[in-house]
Amino acid sequence: MEKNQHFPVLLNEVLKYLSPMEGESFLDLTAGYGGHSRAILERTFQKDTKPKSFGTKASLVDRDRNAIAHLKQEFGSTGVNLIHKDYLAAAEELVAKGEQYDMILADLGVSSPHLDTANRGFSIRLDGPLDMRMDDRQTLTAAEIINDYPEEELRRILRTYGEEPRATKIAKFIVERRPINSTHQLAAIVAHAWSGPKRKVHPATRTFQAIRMAVNDELDLLAKALPVWIDLLAPEGRIVVISFHSLEDRLVKQAFKQLAGDRYDARLKLLSNRPVTASDDELVFNPRARSAKLRAAAKINK
Repeated sequence: MEKNQHFPVLLNEVLKYLSPMEGESFLDLTAGYGGHSRAILERTFQKDTKPKSFGTKASLVDRDRNAIAHLKQEFGSTGVNLIHKDYLAAAEELVAKGEQYDMILADLGVSSPHLDTANRGFSIRLDGPLDMRMDDRQTLTAAEIINDYPEEELRRILRTYGEEPRATKIAKFIVERRPINSTHQLAAIVAHAWSGPKRKVHPATRTFQAIRMAVNDELDLLAKALPVWIDLLAPEGRIVVISFHSLEDRLVKQAFKQLAGDRYDARLKLLSNRPVTASDDELVFNPRARSAKLRAAAKINK
């Protein structure tokens, strides 16, 4: 397998609910390494356009400079608009310009290259610095949270973002063992707090998730971005959001539900009443899809 290879999660389901057609416009708010985008743009390709151009309006967004560099190599000569910003800032910019799209996708998961690159600090498996920034232009890192935040705030982060049942003990252990300088150090401290029978999933998984979400302000960004994304959706346009955390999924569910329903002012029609999850076949080759939940809706044409 190619190093840092990334399999787009729930690709068949994304294609089903977005239903891309020739000439339709597309916005990928978390384009990453372009797996979903490539599959969608191949289906919207207009055959009468110039070579190498997809011939349709498409914007690909990511706040990670490595992802943007890859997208430039992949799509740079195709006429696709690349935006190096977080998905809230990018969406607000597009709304200000009066843009709308037939299809909008947001895959909120961490990409495989993040997890497979030690110096990014996302991985429990690989030793690296306590970084975890999606955008290396920001100043806040995991090291600052782990080494400088008060114990009570650490406990809140672990409980809220990680739903960690041993948040109190882990926060105490972290404060007692400062300074902590690497991912392996942090993982070992958390594992010690979870002493007992060996677990199938590493005991630090929830802690790493919680710290990453705090570093990147993921829940607050999502809550603010969802209504803006709906504004960017063209009449009869489709939106798909893939989440990997129960709190993310709850935000998406509530945002869609508030705008849908059998009433005169409804703006959305739900395309999936329940979250869509990965098939057994996908989990065989893409185990990171196991916690993915997809929700889809369409803009009502009034």
